[in-house]
Amino acid sequence: MNIKDVAKQAGVSVATVSRVLGGVTPVSEPARLKVLEAVQALGYRPDLAARRLRSRRSNAIGLVVSDIRNPFFTEVSRAVEDVAFSHQLSVILCNTDEDPEREASCLNLMRDEQVSGVILTPSQRLLGQFRPGDYGFPVVLVDRYERGIEADAVLLDNFDAAQRLTEHLISQGHRDQVFLYGADSTTGRQRLEGHRAAMAAHQLSVRATGIKPRVEQAREASLAALRRSPLPQALVASSGLVLLGIVEALRESGLTMPGDVAVAGFDNMPWTRLVEPGLTVIAQPTYEMGREAIQLLLQRINDPDKAVRQLVLRGELLERGSSAASGRTPGHGMP
Repeated sequence: MNIKDVAKQAGVSVATVSRVLGGVTPVSEPARLKVLEAVQALGYRPDLAARRLRSRRSNAIGLVVSDIRNPFFTEVSRAVEDVAFSHQLSVILCNTDEDPEREASCLNLMRDEQVSGVILTPSQRLLGQFRPGDYGFPVVLVDRYERGIEADAVLLDNFDAAQRLTEHLISQGHRDQVFLYGADSTTGRQRLEGHRAAMAAHQLSVRATGIKPRVEQAREASLAALRRSPLPQALVASSGLVLLGIVEALRESGLTMPGDVAVAGFDNMPWTRLVEPGLTVIAQPTYEMGREAIQLLLQRINDPDKAVRQLVLRGELLERGSSAASGRTPGHGMP
């Protein structure tokens, strides 16, 4: 059985069957459904190895993320896989742990596997020297980007989101804030800049600590801030893992929020609604970011010369009890 049998069964051309099975060239929905029905009826299995030899590309894309344990990247990965599956594409997932050597190894693997393209969350070092033409396959950046890079990208407006989050805390009377951010990523630095802008607009001092965006590092940095006198009025996290570390530190210290210290951060994870009295967060359109990233990649594969696009999405501020006005004034310790 071969592709001609599928074309005959579906009543379409061999070229149409090839485009449907290739997964990246547009085909009308009725034709696509006919081909898929014929494939199922005949039990046809394409010879992927032969196709790879002919096209010099596999029927796969790569997804390279900095930390798969981060729920943000888990959700992005789910969106990418969902869209890839609908286009009969496989996804090769690599985790870099922000390690440039491991990142280089992942990208070399993608070359060896002859993927059709890669969705990449680059390390800060790679981003500083990133040139999309260096890889031999299309690349779409997600979550991280620097001005001046000529590459497709899907991003959150990090400056705006952090600025609005900080302004919200100030409006609740929390003027003395400690901002914990991921020091090794452009995302963390962009959120720090948004925080700084909001504080400067109110002539307030900035207290910021750069850490690796891990729960344990955030917990330790939070405990250090809570040991100082006076207590800060608010602890602010630049990511969901940092936010979890803050909550662990407060629990360990026997402090309440917002009565002793207000808390706010990024990423609307399910647990943020369960921690009493609910955590104020910036909800990122995470699934949408993954979906848009793979759509941009498919468009780039189909049309390598198309204009570069950077899609910037806006986060949603979800106000909950953790940032409510506490009545405590600056210069005072625990009640």
